[in-house]
Amino acid sequence: YVTDASRAVGVVSGLLSGNNGRAYAEDVRREYESLRESHAKRDRKGRLTPLSSARENRLQTEWSEYMPTAPSFLGTKCIPEYPIERLPGYFDWSPFFKAWGMKGSYPGILEAHLAGPEAKKLHRDALAFLERIMAEKLISTRAVLGFFPAGSTGDDVNLYLDERREELLCRLHFLRQQAEKKEGNANRCLSDFIAPEDSGIPDYIGMFAVTAEIREGVLPDVESPSGDAYENIMIQTLADRLAEALAERLHEQVRRDFWGYIPEERLSAEELIREAYRGIRPAPGYPACPDHTEKTTLFELLHATRDIGIKLTESMAMHPASSICGYYFSHPDSHYFGLGKIGRDQLEDYAGRKGVPLEKMEKWLSPVLA
Repeated sequence: YVTDASRAVGVVSGLLSGNNGRAYAEDVRREYESLRESHAKRDRKGRLTPLSSARENRLQTEWSEYMPTAPSFLGTKCIPEYPIERLPGYFDWSPFFKAWGMKGSYPGILEAHLAGPEAKKLHRDALAFLERIMAEKLISTRAVLGFFPAGSTGDDVNLYLDERREELLCRLHFLRQQAEKKEGNANRCLSDFIAPEDSGIPDYIGMFAVTAEIREGVLPDVESPSGDAYENIMIQTLADRLAEALAERLHEQVRRDFWGYIPEERLSAEELIREAYRGIRPAPGYPACPDHTEKTTLFELLHATRDIGIKLTESMAMHPASSICGYYFSHPDSHYFGLGKIGRDQLEDYAGRKGVPLEKMEKWLSPVLA
């Protein structure tokens, strides 16, 4: 199990590394035995507050003092081929080194006492491969985004066809933190960052999907005698970086142009990596909104499969693998958070709101159920 998709390549490489594969698997077995023992000693349920109490302790926002910025367009916009040459400046190289099993953050890892020489070589190779990818157009980078009039109702967000807000397009469903909070700390939900329907404030929400698809026939066949596993892994890890870079670049354009709620923003690459900007882009399946099935609504609204070729598998994974999707929130108070564990009461409430069988929702939300 890996906590981030960018680490999968290094794990598979370790498992398939000839004589070392068995030792690698044994190391993982010992690590997980230790984790099991540690986990058994913890309070499995934790201290949860009832859903009704969590909702009463929602994030309080002075909506009367806030007027959202209207996006430059409503509906969707497709970018069938994003210029790949514009993306290297938006790279976060630290996950790249983690994918190769190297500990440390970029650029410091290049000067590290032990890892430095190998990290420099890997970085040089990556830059050379990147030049080749751009010159030979080995990877196609595509994007689609959209903006919709929106208003929150409890833990849900209603999306409308146009500014008249009469025709409901769909409803997004979110989950609320249920952990007991110290006084002054709210039980957050992503819907808290969208103006309530009854406030009369015309708010909006955005969505996006991006992909960096490796063109057919580019990856070497590692099973063949002439197969180059190093080149294979390098191209795949760079595709991951290009997808992340495109998501970062597109979000910048959203803030400055497409939505334009902070047109004067000018941030360095380091500030972008630190997310030193207003607004967030959480993704279905990640800590604040762990329900992967909400991707289906996002994909339908954006026509992500039709327009840029990203498909959802039965397990809600995206194909091509180097793909990202998510929401755009613009409110100044919006921030990332982890949902934590939820109780049976919220599970039942959520399944009812979505109109799906409880057993199905229990399966999808099993990682966050207390």
